Amino acid sequence: MSLRMILRILGLLLMLFSLTLLPPILISLLYADGVWSSFVIAMVITVATGALLYWPNRNARKELRTRDGFLIAALFWTVLGLFGALPLMLDGAQALSPTDAVFESFSGLTTTGATVITGIDFLPEGIRYYRQQLQWLGGMGIVVLAVAILPTLGIGGMQLYRTEIPGPLKDSKLTPRITETAKALWYIYATLTLTCFAAYWLAGMNWFDALGHSFSTVAIGGFSTYDTSIGHFDSALIEMICILFMIVSAMSYSLHFAAWREKRLSQYLADPEARFLLLFLLALTVITVVSLWLTGTYTDLLGLRHGLFEAVSIATTAGFGVADFSVWPGALPFLLFVAAFVGGCSGSTGGGIKVIRIILILKQGMREVLRLIHPNAVIAVKIGKVSVPDSIAQAVWGFFSVYVLLFFLMLIGVMATGLDQITAWSAVAATINNLGPGLGEVASHYGDMPDAAKWILVVAMLLGRLEIFTVLVLFTPAFWRR
Repeated sequence: MSLRMILRILGLLLMLFSLTLLPPILISLLYADGVWSSFVIAMVITVATGALLYWPNRNARKELRTRDGFLIAALFWTVLGLFGALPLMLDGAQALSPTDAVFESFSGLTTTGATVITGIDFLPEGIRYYRQQLQWLGGMGIVVLAVAILPTLGIGGMQLYRTEIPGPLKDSKLTPRITETAKALWYIYATLTLTCFAAYWLAGMNWFDALGHSFSTVAIGGFSTYDTSIGHFDSALIEMICILFMIVSAMSYSLHFAAWREKRLSQYLADPEARFLLLFLLALTVITVVSLWLTGTYTDLLGLRHGLFEAVSIATTAGFGVADFSVWPGALPFLLFVAAFVGGCSGSTGGGIKVIRIILILKQGMREVLRLIHPNAVIAVKIGKVSVPDSIAQAVWGFFSVYVLLFFLMLIGVMATGLDQITAWSAVAATINNLGPGLGEVASHYGDMPDAAKWILVVAMLLGRLEIFTVLVLFTPAFWRR
């Protein structure tokens, strides 16, 4: 492991991130909201820190190994979350405390969508835009963007790509060259964002709201430029557009690439993971809508409209809202919340455990039942027509086991700060699944939580974004041995 090489890359990535502060500066100047200087100061600090890390190590040249990729990804997301908090701490009279600023920054970059801010409608436009941009950058991952750039600087990219792309099947590349793969992902991501922006704008949003919500929708983030989220617009058309793009963004970007290359929409229905996601969303929507009607919560088509939106928004881990689902009757709030554990497809911008892992867990469970009947049978686990290697099956069970263990450890930690069981459980689940809204005291915002609980949830967001093992591997003695 080359420390100088890692510091060089970290410096380059920080300088790259500093450039993303230019759009908020322009937005602030355009609206004359007075916060442009906060972004300028944050930009200077970020680029100066990046230069201090890069310049002494500029001549370091060494091929990255897998271990280096893990360390760079974990370090970069941690450092990025901290530096991303600077504009929020420097915002004059409306400045957040360091804890709240870091929480908001990590929530944006990990596309969690949990917020400590109230009165979003009245924030300066520069800050309102910045929150949305954080989610867009975090959605596909700025590290993946760097994969397309770093090879031109003599730095290999496959190790970074493998640690950044979510899901158990990380070694499959869309194109023979990793740089072209990263570019393909970003072309698809940018195209979806522009299409979503145009749809929102044509549906009645102004350009500022359309841009901000296209960022958070395609990233499956959930941040909004209003406290009441998508419900602010009270438009069935806008809600349908949001539902469509949440579903599309929750599908694998590899699948989008295949469908575009083959020019066939049938690719989506042929993919087992996409089919499972669509059927799961359909079943959840039917249960939600019927329950709302039977309990008299809604007696008209508003039940269908709100039930459909909330089911898709929560299950895909977007976290947008048009109604307060936490006060719906019976088991509905809990059911919707548990659905977020499934999350999006592998290789999507969604959070959660991932659809492919849920499929594998179900299939492995069925295989064990069949083995009770036929002890000597050799039963393969298949996804579609492809047999899944036992190594991947074992990795899925390992991930799930560690996920559950960490979940309960963080739950105990959050409860130890004085929060009740429902609030603590939903807060940990919402952050580790990168969902956002919770139940109990965190149904609308996280601002009233103790600082200690917020730091635990920041760790949960990071673990969820980097899928646990990328972070945990750094704490094993074997990782640091030569």
